[in-house]
This record gives sequence, structure tokens and C-alpha cells, in this order.
Amino acid sequence: MRFPWLAIVVPGLVGFLGLGAIGFWLGGDWTGPMELRTPGLDRQTGPLVVLQEAKTTVQPGQAIFSDGVPSKLAGAWPCFRGPQRDGICWEPVRLADRWPTTGPPVLWQIQLGPGHAGAAVAQGRVFVLDYDVAAQADTLRCLSLDDGREIWRNSYPVEVPENHGSSRTVPAVWEDTVVTFGPKCHVAGWDVQTGRCLWFVDLVRQYGAKVPPWYAGQCPLIDQGRVILAPCGDVFMLALDCRTGAVVWQTPKVSNWEMTHVSVVPMEFAGRRMYVYCGSGGIAGVAAEDGRLLWQSTDWVGKMATCPSPVPLGDGRLFCSGGYGAGSVLLQLEEQNGRFHVRVLRRWTPRQFGAEHHTPIFYQGYLYGIRCSPAPDQLVCFDPEGRERWNSGPDRFGRGPLLLADGKLYVLSERGLLVMVEATPEAYRPLARFQAIPEAQDAWGPLAMVGGRLILRDLTRMICLDMTNAHPTVRSGK
Repeated sequence: MRFPWLAIVVPGLVGFLGLGAIGFWLGGDWTGPMELRTPGLDRQTGPLVVLQEAKTTVQPGQAIFSDGVPSKLAGAWPCFRGPQRDGICWEPVRLADRWPTTGPPVLWQIQLGPGHAGAAVAQGRVFVLDYDVAAQADTLRCLSLDDGREIWRNSYPVEVPENHGSSRTVPAVWEDTVVTFGPKCHVAGWDVQTGRCLWFVDLVRQYGAKVPPWYAGQCPLIDQGRVILAPCGDVFMLALDCRTGAVVWQTPKVSNWEMTHVSVVPMEFAGRRMYVYCGSGGIAGVAAEDGRLLWQSTDWVGKMATCPSPVPLGDGRLFCSGGYGAGSVLLQLEEQNGRFHVRVLRRWTPRQFGAEHHTPIFYQGYLYGIRCSPAPDQLVCFDPEGRERWNSGPDRFGRGPLLLADGKLYVLSERGLLVMVEATPEAYRPLARFQAIPEAQDAWGPLAMVGGRLILRDLTRMICLDMTNAHPTVRSGK
């Protein structure tokens, strides 16, 4: 070796510099904020929203605007199951009784991430909580009702591996706020105009909720300016101020019940407004004014995955149904000296009626719903006394959704076949049928109807159809 001293000097110099670097690091102030970089979101500069009572933070991002313009068309479908939360469009819009052989005109269609999230429509805007697979983010998309063009979008990072899709729920809109409920139980309030995130709540971290096996299917309820949620964890139910996200009241934990895929339902009985929810161990109602538990019952417990919400039939009656062999039950609330009790009026076996995904519609004294296995997947009409008036025979719909408007039922099979049926208890009378979604896969998402425009989807596509007699130009949205 020509320079033997290098073998001694160089290692010593490196060691000396290393010790100096360690000393500098230990003596420095490194308490500044650290930021998690998320694909697709790491360049956004939106406001940092602190999770209430949690030690973590999330950055929903800054809204990204596009060239979409809100429609001037009147009407709204502002939440799950529409304005009255009954699956009925009450707008006085005349809809076509027949369709041409090519079907009702397609106004627009867009691609979505895999899922079953339905649309809410308000102020000429269509809101859908999509899942951006590339960015790994729940993404609220605001679209024009006219042509499907995107107006804005905003996101927050969350990993949701596909399990029969990722997205599930329908947003809720009240005045200038839209509220979303994500598949991993993240609830957020957003400004309708600007897309800015106003508040953010993690029901798992903050309230001990447990994400259901097929992700959260609970759609947010906005009632009297409050967001009503059922974490079914450390608290049973929760009311938040719609604009600020501030807690208004909380209902204490009910037994060991966990969250299901059911949505909270408001109802009136004995002069009291209450919110009803089916947890994993039973059904309960709480007072709307303060969240006090009014009643609970184990007379209705779903099986495996409870999805349909309770249907109020008036006079304190509640119709509950489920799939996977659960069947159905009609409950009667009774009040005496300010105390509420529940009794069973009648039960339906799984073969008589059970709904796996979608909540039946109660219209003019009759129930319309899609009956699931072990019975055939038929559309069925029956009365609250349990008498079946008709079924759809060879017409099978699987786990598809339904909606009622202008005296007609619009029923979408899970394979994308749209059937228009007269909403009468007299007989099954299909008026028209059309393959609305070609080569559809899992068309399970809830329907929406505004101004004669029907919005439907399958696993990866959302389509808007004109159900009136108009025939505007067809276009494809972004």
C-alpha cells in the first residue's frame, strides 16, 4: 500500500463527523409539523382540519374546479330516498308512459370508481361520494345535472380495498352544506359552492364505531339543521350541527350493539319526533330534541348484513326487513304515561318477504319491495296485513334498486335492465323495459329522480336518463 496512513486517518475522520451529526440532531429543535404525503393529494394546500377529540389530523385538500356549470332545473333529491326519505319523487312532473325502442334518452354518463354510492341532487348539482383508486382517497364529486360535467371535487386520504366495490352511501344536502359518510366511517361537511371542507369526524377513532364487514352503508341524515349519525360504539347516536360539526347531543351506548348498513330514520309518534336505528342487536328510538333513549327492542335483529332501513307506516307502525334468512317484521309502538313499548304485530318468513339491499316503498297503503333469496328475486306488492297482492313472476331483479314517481315504479335489475311498472295493488303491470346499462355489473346503487331525470349506476358507471317526452342531445361527461 502506497499510503498506509489513510487506513487510519479516514475512518477516524468519518467517525468524528458522525458523532458531530448525532450531537447536532440531539440538540436541535425538531418539533415542527410532519406531513403525510398521499398520492394525488400531496400538492394540495387546503385547510388542516383537526379531528374533534382525536390526536390525529387529516388534510381534506383544496377543491379542484372544472368547467361544469350548475343546472337551472328546479327540484331536488337531497338525500337517501329523496326529500321525504320514502323513495318517492313527489314533483308534479309528467313522465312518459311509454318509451321508444331505443329507450329513454341518455343525457349523460360518467365513469366512477368501483362502488354503489348513489347521487344526491340539489341546486342544480349532483353530488356523489366516489372512491379514487389511484389517489387512495374518498372523493366528493360535484357534477352538473345538465350534462354530467364536473364542477369541483375534494378528497381526503383513506385506503379502502375493493370488497364488492368501495363507495356505498348517498350524501345529504341542507342549505349550503353537503355531508358525506365514507366507507371507513369518516363523516365530513363540505361547502356546496366552494367545495371547502368545513368539518371532519372519524367515528372509529372518536366514538368507538366499528366499520361493518362490507364497509359503512349508513347514509347521513340531516334533520332540522342537525346531522344525525349512529356510531353504535361508545355512543349509540349522535347529533352534530350541520354547518360547524359541533356536538349537539349524544345518546349513551346501547348494550353491545354495533353499526349495521342501515340508515337512521325519523318518525313522529304520540306527539314526539324520534330517530330510529337498527343496530346489530336490535332496534331503538331516541328523542329528536335531546338524544334521550325512548325505547329499544330485540324483536327485530337482522342476520349477517342488515341493509334496508325501517319503514314508518303511520300510527307508530314500523316495517323492518332483511336478507340472508332474516325475513320481515311489523312492529307497533305504544305509549303510556310517557313511556314507550314495542310489540310485534306480525312476521314474514324469508320466503314470504325479505329484502337484502333496498328499503321497500310504502305508497297508498301498500308496500313494494324486491324479495330476495330463498324466494325468487321478484318485485312484490303486499299490504301491512301480510297479504301478497302480486309478484313480478319471471321478471327478476336481484339486488337492484327501485323508486316511485308519477304513479310508476322504476325498478332496475342488478344487470342493468330498467322496468317501468304501474304502481297499483291490482296486478303486476309492466309498462316498458329497456337495457339502461349495457353489460351492467352489480347495478346496486340507489336511484335518484329530479325534474324527470333519473340517475342510476352500476359498479363503475353513472347514467342520467330523461324520463319525460323530451329528446335532448346525448353526450358523455368526463
